[in-house]
Amino acid sequence: MTAKKKPSPTYQLLDNSFDSDNYSLDKPEEACGVFGVMAPEKEVAKLAYFGLYALQHRGQESAGIATLEDDIIHVHKDMGLVSQVFKQDILETLTGSIAVGHTRYSTTGSSHKANAQPVVLKTRLGNLALAHNGNLVNTLELRKTLEERGCNFHTSTDSEMIAVAIAQEVDQGKDWLEAAISSFPLFSGAYSLAIGTPKGLMGVRDPNGVRPLVIGILEDNPRRYVLASETCALDIIGADYLRDVEPGELVWITEEGLSSFHWTQQSQRKLCIFEMIYFARPDSLMHDETLYSYRVRLGQQLARESCVKADLVMGVPDSGIPAAIGFSQVSGIPYGEGLIKNRYVGRTFIQPTQHMRESGIKMKLNPLKDVLNGKRVIMVDDSIVRGTTSRKIVKALRDAGAKEVHMRISSPPVTHPCFYGIDTDNQSQLIAATKSVADICEQIGVDSLAYLTWQGMLDMTEEDPNGFCSACFTGDYPITIPDDLKGSKLMLEQVRG
Repeated sequence: MTAKKKPSPTYQLLDNSFDSDNYSLDKPEEACGVFGVMAPEKEVAKLAYFGLYALQHRGQESAGIATLEDDIIHVHKDMGLVSQVFKQDILETLTGSIAVGHTRYSTTGSSHKANAQPVVLKTRLGNLALAHNGNLVNTLELRKTLEERGCNFHTSTDSEMIAVAIAQEVDQGKDWLEAAISSFPLFSGAYSLAIGTPKGLMGVRDPNGVRPLVIGILEDNPRRYVLASETCALDIIGADYLRDVEPGELVWITEEGLSSFHWTQQSQRKLCIFEMIYFARPDSLMHDETLYSYRVRLGQQLARESCVKADLVMGVPDSGIPAAIGFSQVSGIPYGEGLIKNRYVGRTFIQPTQHMRESGIKMKLNPLKDVLNGKRVIMVDDSIVRGTTSRKIVKALRDAGAKEVHMRISSPPVTHPCFYGIDTDNQSQLIAATKSVADICEQIGVDSLAYLTWQGMLDMTEEDPNGFCSACFTGDYPITIPDDLKGSKLMLEQVRG
């Protein structure tokens, strides 16, 4: 008996690919930032552009915007920063009433244009554009399930799988809302989504709300809503913060307004604590205050736990500065700037000279010799991941004349990899997973080293400590991690062959 041929899905993905370099920094790297807006009377592409500009810190590999108007979709995405990918003439071609934007750092799938977002598919009901922040943890199982259903893939990202699953439900006869809600049980892991369709805009968070997603209202029209990874993207376009999308919630934004659907009864908030410590911008709001305020409290608690005699407290620009200010406030040791950051250094394809390479960190951070000379210095940073950059900074401070360098970290030791959207997927990369505090102290060349305690970190949130994921410090993962996931972030490249 001849087996029936599986029907080909009606959707198709529009994309092209080219290679770009991969690079690694001595900091945990975020997955991406997402943005969505529905405002028929506005230039939605420009709103998306400025929203992504504010979210640039969440990903610097690629950027993209898709706009929808009835059955027409316009898409532009490429490798590079938001300001490099989009120019005025390009934005003018992105017309429509709905825009979905994305800025990316790769955590699943390599750094190729084909993996840039939004993911764009054509379905029975028209075009779909999806932007995703986070990582699924059941990617191999999900891919197998979808392939058995006759689905094809053009990228190596879990984000495309989410879009394909929704598109397939649409092609089987469901409307947009039904298709989305019926797809979500297939996904395990972290996902905050902005999804544009011809009928409206969706904002979705996974049942644990691992990655943030907020709702804003455009100032001049209370019926026009904005979705963004952080409130700083609302501020830049003059939108007012309304509330967060809740864990396990779908918000459906149409011409009639905003509707809310809690699509699961198993929601339990587990916001990534590193969003508060480092990833999100300090001017973004969480729990009705700026993250700057939380980070100052971290520094205050750090001083209570591990102060040492010194002449100067300084922060590693920019992320260590709020905690350094808090440390100074409690310790009484004066705060000052010891390093100046070159804020115009981005990715460069020009190799520095050998002498410049040997000088280490100075392309990005340059020490103030007259401030540091002869001083006992407490240097505050938010984290140590691999230790390579910390060692270079310490050497630069000593070369500038610092008599003592004491390092204080406003988070606990990072000992476990994250599988929910942070690029620390290999435990061997994490210095604190393989070395004691004393060993790290010796390796980076400081006179003393101390981390903030796990309890101190949670206490300073002034929220229910059970509402946070801190697996990178404890190994206690709120979403079960399959054994086959514990490997390279490029595993889907291997599947593609």
